[in-house]
Amino acid sequence: MKIGIDLGGSHIAIGVLDDKGKIIEKIEKRLMKEEKQDIKRSIVSYIISEIHPLKQRYEIKEVGIGMPGRSEDGFVITSGNLEIKNYNLAEALQEINLPIRIRNDAKCAALAEHAYGCLQGYERSVFLTLGTGIGGAVFLDNKLLEAGKKPGYEFGHMVIEKNGIPCHCGRKGCFERYGSMKVFKDKLRKALNLDETTRGEELLKIIQRNRPENPDYEKIERIVSEYVEDLSVGIQNLIFMFEPQVIGIGGSFVYFEEVFLERLKQILQTLNKEDLVRKNIEIKTAVLGNDAGMIGAIL
Repeated sequence: MKIGIDLGGSHIAIGVLDDKGKIIEKIEKRLMKEEKQDIKRSIVSYIISEIHPLKQRYEIKEVGIGMPGRSEDGFVITSGNLEIKNYNLAEALQEINLPIRIRNDAKCAALAEHAYGCLQGYERSVFLTLGTGIGGAVFLDNKLLEAGKKPGYEFGHMVIEKNGIPCHCGRKGCFERYGSMKVFKDKLRKALNLDETTRGEELLKIIQRNRPENPDYEKIERIVSEYVEDLSVGIQNLIFMFEPQVIGIGGSFVYFEEVFLERLKQILQTLNKEDLVRKNIEIKTAVLGNDAGMIGAIL
């Protein structure tokens, strides 16, 4: 057995997995505002406290961690969404007494979907994780494209709006400042005067119940439409760059599939209607859902 950990900007998920990537047991925690103020301590203490009892129930061989940003040899070089730099996470977790591997969460999710999910059977594919930020990966000839020891393929920091919204990376108009699920959820919460404890499941229900007679109908429709349009700009850029057969989308976007997916497909089909090659690109949501990062962390 192995333990896969998906460490996001807003949550931590820990899973026990067998050699075929099947999740045997899973634990999740949402990181609240006060916990983010001392993010290193919150992450380390939670992981240690949960892994100790798992080791008593299962024979664990190693731990894989997927997290946003760049890491090398167990050392987090930079993680913008977690606001962590130059931190030896593997050393901080040495109390669990297991081998630890750390890699980019988007790459982990892509590897899992390529092995077991929506990218299976395609030679050229692009995978996006839409969550707190935007991560991505590309497969050409069934091989994951990598940039050596550099992070590479940081689609979230592709500029889609010149002089747009400032990003934590220091630039303006980055894709993730428009297309991440965090941005969408924050906009909806603000428009409806909801606080940060309003979970994604509740927001989804609000959208599902939205009807023309609802006083907030137009407000909700505008936010949904703007989000899908912004998302399509970034995806169209990736289509022209990599000519994929399929684009897979993971992260918390998956839970809002019925709200966004058909609208997104329609926009992309309209943009590519005169292009005989690109108009047939498939757009799929992750088969493994939000578990993809956790599964890929052990691959």
